Amino acid sequence: MAARAGAAAGRERMNLRVRAVVLAAGKGTRMRSSRPKVLHELCGRPMLWYVLRALRDAGIAEVAVITNADVLPHVDAIARDAGQHAADAVLQEPQLGTGHAMQVALAHLPPNSGARLLVLNGDMPLIEAELVTRTLSAACALALVTARMPLPSAYGRVVRDGERIERVVEAKDATQDELALEEMNAGLYAFDETTLRRTIAALRPDNAQGEYYLTDTIGAFVRAGESVLPVDAGDHRNVLGVNDRVELAAAATALRRRLCEEHMRAGVTIRDPATTYLEPDLTLAEDVTLLPNTSIGGRSRIGAHSEIGPNTRLRDAQVGEHAVVSDSVVVDSTLGDFALVGPWAHVRGNSTIGTGGRIGNFVEVKRSDLAPGVKAAHLSYVGDATVGERCNIGAGTITCNFDGTKKHRTTIGKDAFIGSNSSLVAPLDIGDGAATGAGAVVIRDVADGERVVGNPARVLPKKA
Repeated sequence: MAARAGAAAGRERMNLRVRAVVLAAGKGTRMRSSRPKVLHELCGRPMLWYVLRALRDAGIAEVAVITNADVLPHVDAIARDAGQHAADAVLQEPQLGTGHAMQVALAHLPPNSGARLLVLNGDMPLIEAELVTRTLSAACALALVTARMPLPSAYGRVVRDGERIERVVEAKDATQDELALEEMNAGLYAFDETTLRRTIAALRPDNAQGEYYLTDTIGAFVRAGESVLPVDAGDHRNVLGVNDRVELAAAATALRRRLCEEHMRAGVTIRDPATTYLEPDLTLAEDVTLLPNTSIGGRSRIGAHSEIGPNTRLRDAQVGEHAVVSDSVVVDSTLGDFALVGPWAHVRGNSTIGTGGRIGNFVEVKRSDLAPGVKAAHLSYVGDATVGERCNIGAGTITCNFDGTKKHRTTIGKDAFIGSNSSLVAPLDIGDGAATGAGAVVIRDVADGERVVGNPARVLPKKA
């Protein structure tokens, strides 16, 4: 216990000397969208979320996000959702390049002598914590991540003098010989902060774009005799930036595959990963089975031995063990153990389906609590209702919960039998063991054990 506490304290001390800057102020004009680039979503989260999550997983607690006026209002919520509670949004206005963004960041951050400053782009949704940690661990004044990229490419080229990195040249400023280079700058750096502060003020916009380039600091470090070391990214796809919707789709495909593989290695059967759409932060127990064309998002949790799909969408759903959901939609709701939902059912609005419940073809359940053993097998609408144990709801039944002004609740007791095509006009209480006849329009409360039929429903005399 003492050893673990000491290790945690050591990481905490290290994190005081490591902080990160995320460059996320670019407009992303190639996305051709009114939405800022880093707010475009893949697998249910904005691409900025993935960068902040990687920093959190790498143990970096202090983060500055350099951003524009359109992204600024969203940074806090995205950071909190990613678990990066200390992210600080800093406005860059106007946007004069990555070097200018870094000048803005350093003007905002109080100096931290001897600290390591991690800098990365906000449009790298496939970045992983392992690469961040490896970059920070390089013992040098500047570590930059490089990758072998397919040509042609818009990435900056890494120019070497023998084995030594000499500089990085942006693609728009590169010669034809430089454009033929396959080693490229990934946009992830670890700087000695003190040295960077001395260097950053000397940047000049002497280039094809008339901008201040952060990459110009690399050549400045080399000329000053500072140690500059490359860090191999490995698979170049992990550091791909997203600049248009084609690249967004490609990144989403890679991310979906990564998420599916994580769950499959943890004991989940996924019949066809190519048609299974998962989001981060799901909880899928061992021996869950996912069938094709299934989408699971939000903070959904699925219990052991449950089967989801095909053609099913779950969002913020809590599903027990041994449940089956097929060809259906479940949103913001809870399904108990051994529940059966579908095909073609819709459960929503914080509804609860109890243990062994059965929600069948073309049944919608909205803001209702169905106790264990309730069955609604065909063509029914159960809205704003509380339904007791073992109640059977016949085909075509609806709870008439809206009077034109307000929604009202229907309460049905345990072991009640609701006949086919019944209309239950709320507010309404139907007692334990009560029954409604087929086609009944029930506008008054029904006592325990009573049977009602007709329109409006009337009480049948009890059998002698």
